[in-house]
This record gives sequence, C-alpha cells and structure tokens, in this order.
Amino acid sequence: MTMLQQTSRTFYIPISRMISGLKEAVASAYLCMRAIDEIEDHEELPDELKVKLLNEVQQAVVKEEGITAVQHVLAPYRNQLPEVTFRLHDWMLLCPAAIAPTVFRYVAKMSKQMSEWVSERWDIKTESDLDRYTYSVAGMVGEMLSEIWLWYDGTKSDMTKAVAFGRGLQAVNILRNRDEDLERGVNFFPDGWGQKEMIKYTKRNLKLADEYISELQKGPAVEFCKIPLALAKATVNLIAVGGNKLTRDAVMKIVGKVSG
Repeated sequence: MTMLQQTSRTFYIPISRMISGLKEAVASAYLCMRAIDEIEDHEELPDELKVKLLNEVQQAVVKEEGITAVQHVLAPYRNQLPEVTFRLHDWMLLCPAAIAPTVFRYVAKMSKQMSEWVSERWDIKTESDLDRYTYSVAGMVGEMLSEIWLWYDGTKSDMTKAVAFGRGLQAVNILRNRDEDLERGVNFFPDGWGQKEMIKYTKRNLKLADEYISELQKGPAVEFCKIPLALAKATVNLIAVGGNKLTRDAVMKIVGKVSG
C-alpha cells in the first residue's frame, strides 16, 4: 500500500478502502500495470531497451515459473528502473492465486502492445490510432477490472463500456501531461486535433464510463470505480478552463462527496 500511495493518488484511495481478498487482487493488478507503464514512459532508457524489456516481461509472465522469470528479466536493470518496476515479481506474488492467471494474462497483453507502441514511436495520426493506443494502456485495464469483479462476487458488466472507463481516464492523463509529452517528442493528439477535440473525445468516453458504473450491481465494484471517475471528470473540467491538476483539498472534497 505504501508503493501504491507513492505511485497513484487517484487509485490509492479506493483500493485502500477495499475488503481483504479484493484489495490484494486490485492492488496487485494496478501495481503490475504501473510497473510496465514505467518502462514505456521511462525518460532515460533507449527505445530499443524498452522494447526488449517489455517483450521479455511479456514472455516471462505467462510461464509456469513466471514470477521467478520476471525477476530474472529485470534484475540486471535494478539501478536503471524505478522501484515499482523492479519489484514487479512482488506485485505478482501479492495477487490471489484464483485470479492471478487473469491478471498475468493482461500484464502480458499490455507489455506486448506497449512494446509495439514504443517501436512505432507512438505514431498517432487518426482517432482510430488514438483508440488503439488508449486501449493498449488503459482500456484493457477496464476489461481486467471487469473480470476481477466477476471473479470476486459475480458482478457482470458491459465490456465495451469497461474499455471506455479506462480510455476516458487515460485521455484525461493525455490532456494533463500534454506539455511534458511534447517535450519528450511524443504527440498523442491525432493530426489536426487541439485541446477542444481531445476534451470532446475524453468527455464522450467518460459518459460511457458513467453508464458502465450505473449498470454495475451495488457493491465494491461501484465503490471503487466512482472515485477515479469523479476525479477524472473534475480534472477535465478544470483543464477546459485553463487549469491542470486538482489540489489535494479538491481531491479530498470530491472523494468525500462521492463516498458519502
């Protein structure tokens, strides 16, 4: 939970409130995904090494001895990788055995697709390209969460809207990190798009995310999803009027409102 708090203000709050069993599953899933995301986003690693590591992680996690294999892949790069990435094997160990194959399947899938995006230098020209990218790094997280809800208590959900849930949150990140991305030579906006078009894209997906949550049965899935969605909606509204990042007080006020 300490690592979770260090890496995600948005997800630490709803995960920390979960009951035992589900908490470990979702925390493991988030930290595994964050671990490989840090490889893709690393500012100093050469792209060739990123592709190599992501492909090797993908091959390792699906092995029978996947946790040990992952540790061997990352060990030589301990001094170059952030702790959340180097400790990927720890997050895999955290995952309950009954849902681990599902989580590891998505980790492998994301690693593979991230390696392809690095190879392509995140070449996004059209809205279709943007859809593929946001699926690779976040939409499939929505799918994975839906499978976790189903495993835990039988909660069923719309997979298309689950993808929109993840995609909408990622689109907010793209808007928020626009300047930093351009500084490192990456442009996630399709050709001809400005902030107006990206905000429209974001809000469209967040509307589907609203529908995703409204259709979930009452329980931990709803309690988890409504906090990051509320924060995402508030952030995109802030960006639309020239802001960028919610203050800590604003975050706590939103969390209190949706949790009340």
